[in-house]
Amino acid sequence: MAADEEEWQRVPLPGERTCWRRVLRMPVRDGALLVADLYADRPDPGPGPVILERTPYGRRATRPSDGALGAENPPAPETAAEVFTRGGYRIVRQDCRGRGDSEGTFVKYLNEAADGYDTVEWIAAQPWCDGRVATMGVSYSAHAQAALASLGAPHLAAMFLDSGGFASAYEAGTRMGGAFELKQATWAFHRAKVSETVRADPTLRASLESEDLGAWFTRMPWRRGASPLRFVPEYEDYLLEQWENGAFGPYWEQPGIYARGFYDDFPDVPSLHMSSWYDPYIRTATENFRELGRKKHSPAYLVLGPWTHGARSQSHAGDVDFGPRARLEGSLAEHYAVMRLSWFDAHLAPAGTTEPPPPVRYFLMGGGSGRRTAEGRLDHGGHWCTATSWPPEETAILTLVLGSSGTLTPASDTTDATDAAADAQRSFLEYDFDPRDPVPTLGGQVTSGEPVMSGGAFHQHPDDRFFGVTGPHLPLDSRPDVLVFQTPPLTEDLAVIGPVAVHLTVSSTAHDTDFTVKLVDVHPPSADYPQGFAMNLTDGILRCRYRGSFSDPEPMTPGETYAITVEAPDTANLFLAGHRLRLDVSSSNFPRFDVNSNTGGAEIGDRRKVVATNRVHTGGRSWLTLSVRPRELILTPLRC
Repeated sequence: MAADEEEWQRVPLPGERTCWRRVLRMPVRDGALLVADLYADRPDPGPGPVILERTPYGRRATRPSDGALGAENPPAPETAAEVFTRGGYRIVRQDCRGRGDSEGTFVKYLNEAADGYDTVEWIAAQPWCDGRVATMGVSYSAHAQAALASLGAPHLAAMFLDSGGFASAYEAGTRMGGAFELKQATWAFHRAKVSETVRADPTLRASLESEDLGAWFTRMPWRRGASPLRFVPEYEDYLLEQWENGAFGPYWEQPGIYARGFYDDFPDVPSLHMSSWYDPYIRTATENFRELGRKKHSPAYLVLGPWTHGARSQSHAGDVDFGPRARLEGSLAEHYAVMRLSWFDAHLAPAGTTEPPPPVRYFLMGGGSGRRTAEGRLDHGGHWCTATSWPPEETAILTLVLGSSGTLTPASDTTDATDAAADAQRSFLEYDFDPRDPVPTLGGQVTSGEPVMSGGAFHQHPDDRFFGVTGPHLPLDSRPDVLVFQTPPLTEDLAVIGPVAVHLTVSSTAHDTDFTVKLVDVHPPSADYPQGFAMNLTDGILRCRYRGSFSDPEPMTPGETYAITVEAPDTANLFLAGHRLRLDVSSSNFPRFDVNSNTGGAEIGDRRKVVATNRVHTGGRSWLTLSVRPRELILTPLRC
């Protein structure tokens, strides 16, 4: 079946450059036509490798995640495409089903496997393709790549997945530890406002424009017909379906949101996985890198920067600056387009033309002056390092025991006699968790959360910028429902590089409750920061009904103790001597995650909320594990 193809158009570019573009309408298996732009260096090019990008955001829209390119930040799609067409590639940018000009009904994530597979195979049969179709893209466009790879698209040649590509959407990106990530709610609302249905109906458009999204976040959980999406049922339905599917099961095992279940079906092709320390997809990138590298003969690569989601042209994340080396430009490549072009050349151009990069490149945060920059941000600093694996091969596990007086003590420094005495006293710390007054989200691994939340590193001392915060503005560690455990000021530098896990012995008066953890680098007081600066690094959550299994939830018995593990996404941070390493433990992080009602009832639609008294048992019964560079290597120069 031939596609409906329009005539080639010459597209003028800055600097008297040019590229050529033609609109394609590609049929997929159910008869829908998906619309795309084909870019080439000349009309009717001969066969060559094609790079495909699929997007729900508009194939001709500029996006900040495309980075800086010359004077354009971000560049227009045709400007970025010309970098690749000049290098001998053809670029195809396609509107996902039900978005832009493509036909069909948009359902977030779940159509991308079949649609992407059909698109790759259709492209491979065209006279301007030599049979090799590579993919690239950020965020949703990365998810779309992993989706089509899950079905084993035969003509897939390489993948550059940036900030996405679900290893398991249930465990990172949609849910975490059983809790629901509310960025899905803000994303759905903003995308509904620009959907074809809403754009075509002025009354409907006015209805959504008049909604106060922040006010709706005070009326959770949402229900069908009682949400800001009630007038756009297709968006309300898919969002609430994600939210209602609390337990892991067939819904979460579908291709497109569960690469873990399809790694064996992925084509054996080179892949690069990119994310950042304040991005929701760190777990996705590290798992995809590890598993595809292990299961395939083709090489896998990993890049982890200090940015928020896709903001690799910035040196800061939130209120913290990581120095000029933090930007991709000038550190990893001249600019993002050149970085991608060089990588594709290393694997699709004639052998030996371009050298591939190191297997792992990661940014180790820390080492800065701790002063306030001219822009008003903390100078935390950092630098790029390389490795051959993740975590880096020279790391080891450090265990820090949580003490009832708020200490974090290396396990090797805790004597058996002390532990036995503490256990005999059944030491614990407890607090009341009131779901009507959740701990506010102050940065972190958040994207698409505006206007109620933003990602990045912030002093854990709320102010009027943060949703749900009211006066007096005191540090989070002053709240009675936040337990703080920290080391004394460090006597030497400590590099934490890799996974973070907190093993807690807990009990509760509730049949279900949550436990949250947050790793913090505490800068000491200074002239610029008289109260110090408690900088968030990574955080995690566990809904206790899923403590034994995500697929088989089980209520708690009030008063009974349970051993649980709360994992946080990987990080890489150099804690300088004089700083403290801190762990915060609580039971909410809102609006990043939905708030547990503590009733043990349905996770969405429960109209009741009850206060839970939660205990964390100490005396050697709860501890933090970190991946660190061993002491003898701390002063050894990192490979950078």
